[in-house]
Amino acid sequence: MSVTSIVLVHAHALFREGLRHHLQALPDFRIAGEASNGQQAIQLVDYTDPDLVLMEVDLPGINGLEVSRVLKRSHPHVGIILFSSALDGTLVVKAIRAGVAGYLPRNIEWPILLQTLIEVRRGEYPINELVLSLPEVASQVLAAFRQMVVDEDTQSIYSPLSPRELEVLELVAGGHTNKEIAQRLDISNQTVKNHVSSILRKLAVNDRTQAVVYAMRRGWIKVILPGD
Repeated sequence: MSVTSIVLVHAHALFREGLRHHLQALPDFRIAGEASNGQQAIQLVDYTDPDLVLMEVDLPGINGLEVSRVLKRSHPHVGIILFSSALDGTLVVKAIRAGVAGYLPRNIEWPILLQTLIEVRRGEYPINELVLSLPEVASQVLAAFRQMVVDEDTQSIYSPLSPRELEVLELVAGGHTNKEIAQRLDISNQTVKNHVSSILRKLAVNDRTQAVVYAMRRGWIKVILPGD
């Protein structure tokens, strides 16, 4: 893989300096530019066309979420990683809908940040793992998705999944195990595994978490929590 170019966006120069210090020590990364607010970030990305954007949510003027929406429309290939002061479920939902690939707390340790940069550069979406890995975040995210109005364009309404596959994926989204899904739908564990494999293949995703987020973003499924 070639050298990865990064745009740093943060209101505080000292914070950007710390990131720059770490990244410049790595031969696989190059700082394409820095911005201190959202408008500058949009202009800079338009000019430099970087691989990654590392950006604070709470920017003066246009905030990081709004900048992300603009950038993903004009530069869909750019991987965006957001910093936030708190892992708020509502913000995570908005970040997913904006096309953000990574969402990290502001006090993240450098090794974890570096790993996230590498994953996003590979085209992965570590924000998907965040949704289901932290219970307090997952509950907010799943609740918000349950209230989300389905987009009325045909691309959002159309699903390549069969009704049974959608049933299985809804239960996966609710945190149910394969055994629980099999019991609930009165099918075998192997049949559940077959459905999950088919879902991953049809959606061209790597794991169950990605499949859940993909389907929820498009309004194909609601969430069935244990006990419902």
